[in-house]
Amino acid sequence: MNGKSALGALLVVVGGLMVLKFLGISLGWIISLLMPFILIGLGVVGVRNNSKTVGYILIVVGAFMLLPKIAGFVTLIVAIAVILWGISMFSRQKRY
Repeated sequence: MNGKSALGALLVVVGGLMVLKFLGISLGWIISLLMPFILIGLGVVGVRNNSKTVGYILIVVGAFMLLPKIAGFVTLIVAIAVILWGISMFSRQKRY
């Protein structure tokens, strides 16, 4: 893809997002979910291309951006583990 094609594709995407925003459809939550993964990916590419300082900074920033988004999932996993632990304590209890 040459420079003019890339610029054209970028303009189409930006224009499409503007039209969706005008229609009341917001994709901000998708962008906010993808941005940490994009930063982590760019950091990995930077580390592989011998730009280690910038690469590790991008990886750390992306990881910190991702933490609040996965906090609900981690809480769910902890809750399931606590429930299973409690059930296992009931099943180990001997009945006389």
